[in-house]
Amino acid sequence: MDWYGVFTEQAEQFRAAIGTAEPTAPVPSCPGWTFAHLAVHVGRFLGVVTRYLTTASPVELPPERPADQADPLAFLDERLFSASAALAEYPANSPVWTFSPAAPDLAWVWQRRAAHELNLRRWDAQAALRTLTPTEPAQALDAIDELLTTLLAARLRLDSPPETAGTAVVRCTDTPRAWFVRLAPGEVPDVRPATADSPDAELAGRAENVLYQLWGRMRLTGTGSSEVLAALRMD
Repeated sequence: MDWYGVFTEQAEQFRAAIGTAEPTAPVPSCPGWTFAHLAVHVGRFLGVVTRYLTTASPVELPPERPADQADPLAFLDERLFSASAALAEYPANSPVWTFSPAAPDLAWVWQRRAAHELNLRRWDAQAALRTLTPTEPAQALDAIDELLTTLLAARLRLDSPPETAGTAVVRCTDTPRAWFVRLAPGEVPDVRPATADSPDAELAGRAENVLYQLWGRMRLTGTGSSEVLAALRMD
């Protein structure tokens, strides 16, 4: 997938949505946030991506000092510009620390994360404005794959990692794609193509719907263990 192309497209749509909204208007999919909060959050995220790509740090960096965010849109624009340049410049296989024990320490992991984070935040902004545009199936599939194979494992680095054990199948009904996921406390999730498995839980639907259910933007419609299904969701 052309992650830089996805990032550029989603960043443009996100910026357009942010620019038409009142900064103090609420963003329902992010409880407690306004559009100003959303702009600052994305700006901070992009600062992290840019910092790792431009330093090529082989280790985790300490948090940066808070930047001036008095003007959220100006802050966002500055970070969008810097991130776009960094994502375009650094080769996908450049060594750099990444955030998940299930991912290689290579720049493409950040490129992929940036593409799908901007898609998610574009969704948040457009949903609040009731101007939501569809997500391409191929993009949704890759975002689901990133969530299951990379982001679930990244939670092991939290102060309180998940303790849920069990198995699940995540299946996209509009494409022949399905994942089997085995969760165990303290272990990197085992994720592989689903075959004739008998899981504790199953989540099935169109790729776009499955993606936003896993990101907590839509109600989970899966079957089986509610605990296992909840453990697949990203907060």
